[in-house]
Amino acid sequence: MTGNKTALKLLGLAALLAFPVLPFSSEYVMHVAVLIMVYAVLAMGLNVLPGFCNLLDLGYVGFYGIGAYTAGILALNHNVSFWLIVPGAIALGALCGMLRGAPTLRLSGDYFAIVTFGFTELVVLFLTNEIWLTRGPLGLPGIPPIALSLEFLGIDWRYDFLSEIPYYYLGLAMVGAVYVVMCRIEDSRLGRAWLAIKEDPLAAASCGINLMAYKTVAFAFSAGVGALAGCFMAQWSMFLAPDVFKFWESFLVLCMIVLGGLGNINGAIVGAVVLIALGEVLRVLLPKLGLPAETRFLVYGLIMILIMRFKPGGFFPTIAATSKKSRLILDLKARLQAERAG
Repeated sequence: MTGNKTALKLLGLAALLAFPVLPFSSEYVMHVAVLIMVYAVLAMGLNVLPGFCNLLDLGYVGFYGIGAYTAGILALNHNVSFWLIVPGAIALGALCGMLRGAPTLRLSGDYFAIVTFGFTELVVLFLTNEIWLTRGPLGLPGIPPIALSLEFLGIDWRYDFLSEIPYYYLGLAMVGAVYVVMCRIEDSRLGRAWLAIKEDPLAAASCGINLMAYKTVAFAFSAGVGALAGCFMAQWSMFLAPDVFKFWESFLVLCMIVLGGLGNINGAIVGAVVLIALGEVLRVLLPKLGLPAETRFLVYGLIMILIMRFKPGGFFPTIAATSKKSRLILDLKARLQAERAG
């Protein structure tokens, strides 16, 4: 079974690498594929909070915007290389996540969700009104594309990403890197602590887990991943505007992880693939039916209702729930409840 799984993974990787040269791959198809990768990274980043820590974050797109505008401003106004912007954007996103998380983690439930929603609105207002920095509603056009350059032994070589194909391979590498890091964290002490906090915060605290510290780390990590996706998107699209980072983007990413299964890394990717592909189909189909393209958000809402009614755990509900780590946490919770009852 292990050999079969490895062979399937290698076959899937080979298919992904060969995708740009297949006959049906066009510029439009490649564009949609890159867009799916951006949202897959966003979904994996957001999945840390509601999926691993049971924290409903409605303002995740704010970090996406912070990363995007950081890359856009530095590349456009200061000609900084994308490869230097990435670590800075991730660090800035993580810092903003910690600054937002420290005060809001004292809240819980609906109050926590409302505060995170307000964060997105604050980011959008800042991007709209601070014209001296972001050009406000005019946006940032003309962001230079990503480039690879090499100067060695008198050879000056440069390659600009002017088509979708190099962005496809770079996006694939980005998704793969985030996926590997997420899997490693899930199996680490940090991931087990997040899972314990999700199952029962009181039981986790009684076992010596510092709830505030681990939740703050979750906020920082999630925000850093969101900033990474924004940094890539800025130099891929070469244009930014505040309207791109409205609340609906957070809702869309949240739909992806609910659809795939909260706390499941593979489910987050599957949810991104399904909803982005469905969105492109609806964007073409709805105008032909005499409906505005924005009606697709109504379709997303209906999908959420159906998922909650017939498959509340998402496409992959059992992987996290039946793992050995989850069983240990549930056993600990049952013992603590029995002791309280006794």
